[in-house]
Amino acid sequence: MSDPMLNVGGSGEHDGHSVHGLPDPAQAGDLDQLTELLRFLKIWAGDPSYETIKDRVNESWTAAGRPAGELVSKSTVAYCFQPNRRRLNTDLVIAVVHALHPDVGYVTAWRQALRVIGGEIAAVSRVRVQDSLPQDLAGFTGRARELDRLRHAAHGGEAVVISAIEGMAGVGKTQLAVHAGHLLHREQPFERVLFVNLRGFDPDPTQPPADPAAVLEGFLRLLGMPGQQIPHTLDARAAAYRDRLAGIRALVVLDNAATVEQVRPLLPATPGCLTLVTSRRSLADLHPATHLSVDVFTPAEALAFLAQAVSDVPVGQDPHAAARIAQRCGYLPLALSLIAGHIRNTPGWTLTDHADRLDERHHDRRLDTGVELAVNLSYRHLPTQRRRLLRLAALHPGQDFDAYAAAALADTDLPTAQEHLRHLNRDHLLQQSTPGRYTFHDLVHAYAAIRATDEDRPPERRAALTRLFDHYLATAGTAMNALHPGEAHRRPAIPPARTAAPDLTAPDTARKWLDTERPTLIAVAVHTAVNGWPTHTTRLARTLHRYLEGGHHADAVTVHSHAHHAARHNGDPTGQAHALTDLGAAHYRQGRYRPAVEHYQQALDLFRQAGDAAGQARIMNNLGLATVQLGHYGTATGQYTQAVALFRQIGDRTGEASALNNLGYVEGRLGRHRSAVEYYEQALALFRQADDRAGEAGMLISLGEVEVRSGRYEPAGKHLRQALTLQRQLGNHTGEAWALDSLGILFTRLGQPDRATEHHQQALTRFRDTGNRYGEAWALNGLGEAAYTAGRHTAAITHHTAAHTIAVDTSDREQQARAHTGLGHAHHTLGNRAPAREHYQHALALYTDLGLPEADQVRVHLSALRS
Repeated sequence: MSDPMLNVGGSGEHDGHSVHGLPDPAQAGDLDQLTELLRFLKIWAGDPSYETIKDRVNESWTAAGRPAGELVSKSTVAYCFQPNRRRLNTDLVIAVVHALHPDVGYVTAWRQALRVIGGEIAAVSRVRVQDSLPQDLAGFTGRARELDRLRHAAHGGEAVVISAIEGMAGVGKTQLAVHAGHLLHREQPFERVLFVNLRGFDPDPTQPPADPAAVLEGFLRLLGMPGQQIPHTLDARAAAYRDRLAGIRALVVLDNAATVEQVRPLLPATPGCLTLVTSRRSLADLHPATHLSVDVFTPAEALAFLAQAVSDVPVGQDPHAAARIAQRCGYLPLALSLIAGHIRNTPGWTLTDHADRLDERHHDRRLDTGVELAVNLSYRHLPTQRRRLLRLAALHPGQDFDAYAAAALADTDLPTAQEHLRHLNRDHLLQQSTPGRYTFHDLVHAYAAIRATDEDRPPERRAALTRLFDHYLATAGTAMNALHPGEAHRRPAIPPARTAAPDLTAPDTARKWLDTERPTLIAVAVHTAVNGWPTHTTRLARTLHRYLEGGHHADAVTVHSHAHHAARHNGDPTGQAHALTDLGAAHYRQGRYRPAVEHYQQALDLFRQAGDAAGQARIMNNLGLATVQLGHYGTATGQYTQAVALFRQIGDRTGEASALNNLGYVEGRLGRHRSAVEYYEQALALFRQADDRAGEAGMLISLGEVEVRSGRYEPAGKHLRQALTLQRQLGNHTGEAWALDSLGILFTRLGQPDRATEHHQQALTRFRDTGNRYGEAWALNGLGEAAYTAGRHTAAITHHTAAHTIAVDTSDREQQARAHTGLGHAHHTLGNRAPAREHYQHALALYTDLGLPEADQVRVHLSALRS
């Protein structure tokens, strides 16, 4: 560790202390170092007592409007300063820093250090969304008044129905919202249900409040939008979300919200939709909304709850024992649930015995709140191995987990893990997010994490997490091998995990597992990179590359960025190169071609230093793809040529064929059709020699497309029909779409616009089904050209306008130019000379900048307008 004391320039003094020697949080590389710096800050500030710091924090929080239930205890403050911590409560640490040195800039520096070390910047984009409500609480009691208000609001006939359920932690807001949702759904079923935990107040700094843009991405996927079609910006996603919910009776539950700003983009704002929002804070600025403040149980409700939950337990000597228990729990539903679980697991005790025990614990002042008291009693009563599993589960970096993960953490068999989880769920120490997946209430999570730090030695905690990460790495490898067995040699060889794993040999099961565990896998990649498992990060990133490229581009950037960080920290230049390559590919797929090129160039330098010809070949091919999108066809030709030579050098025939295909594409776009056909024919022969039918089908499309451009319609039709048959045999819907689209262009050239329209429409449907927005722009332009040929000029304008919108969004300048050309033709024919001229000028500028021969044709049309 570097010197923790930094001489900071400043102006004078604060509370009599010189600013010189103030600890610099930016120097911390991990949580241990940051905790050490916090201790140095406490000394620097005159070493005030934990009681004094607690009072300062609570005074500040009270002034900021925090309710009494969120105020902090002395013991909780003290935990911030303990060494060997895996997590820190970000809000509390910031409050402690402010209490010790309330300089805005200095506090901001600590906030940034916590974000970087905890991986918060990436973590905000990790969120699990659900298309169903969590399980309703069996034996839900009380809250009759609140339920009546929610039902009245839901049936009030308003165009927009929003109910904000507000109250302190542990008061049962989530259970009330879930119960109300189930109740309303039974009374009048919703067509769609969406649920998300927004993590507004998670004590774990690695689980910050969820980014609404990430939530919208998840919601849009659940509503049927393919990943490739999801817009990049928050506003565009919100608009698409509301459009998808238009005319649908939907229930949206936004649980644990931090702020109105987090919630507002997630509101459907359409008639027929009901939104339930829960938060510990007042959301008074949320309009229009019914605001429902939820308090602790009334004494009568608390007694009714206990009467139902522990009905078989004898009262004992004190007839008021249940009332004493409820009072000691502060009438807080979470505390009462935990106490009820403890009571059920203590045979031979009466309610009077339990009330006396709670009084003893309270009088001894061993714990500060009813929740701490309840959790501690429940925890202490658990069997040893069940306590251990609860502690280790709190180490899990994800939002929820299944029994396989629990078995890995505890190093036990699956049935034992399942049994422990069932008991912990029954005792309310764990909750089920969905059937078979478990999560913590954040107050219980904080308690269990502290117990893990205090009771499990660092080597034991590290061993448990290593088993967990081994489990995810091995299972992800199995899933990827089931989905893409032909690419297994390109992924790291991963030994099977030593603990139980699901059967993922079937492709459908493998994909379902990846889709379910994706947020967890991203969290694991981030955690391993930041906390000392760099090899796990790099191997997991390479394993998931093919899956993430299927539309999870933001996740890909997160994973490969952390893989690059981990490889660099681990002194692994080849790992860095692979991470940079995959990171460049993620940027490429999002239309960010310049950052893609920058990452590819860095990777190329590293592959060259390592003498890795295969890596260099892959990079040169990828560089060519990005360079083409930037319009530098001559440069791309040189890059593809180098890729061909490198692939030949290492004997990679399919790689060579891929690079030849790309060379043919560039030649064809530049109007050099003969040389394009030669490259395509070479590539086709190589794919056939390798018995690569997918490669063969793709090459037949490329060959047919360039033959259409050169006017060789008969061989073009033959090759495209062969490609279509082969793609359908392979079940490749994207390849089928490209074959259909090229056939549509052929029929337009042959003067058969109706047949062309049929093929382009089929292609458009396939592209949309697979989320291929790049292809969608091609198909729409094809429909526009077919409509124009058929004399349907207004329809042509509609299709080309839609194509242009998508092409702008995907940064596809060639299809933008094609759309402008089509719009120019349609407006010219309709006599709209001004817009025709404007579109031709846009097309000319784009084609000229790209260096494509279509520029000459557009000049002719512009000249005709001037005459």
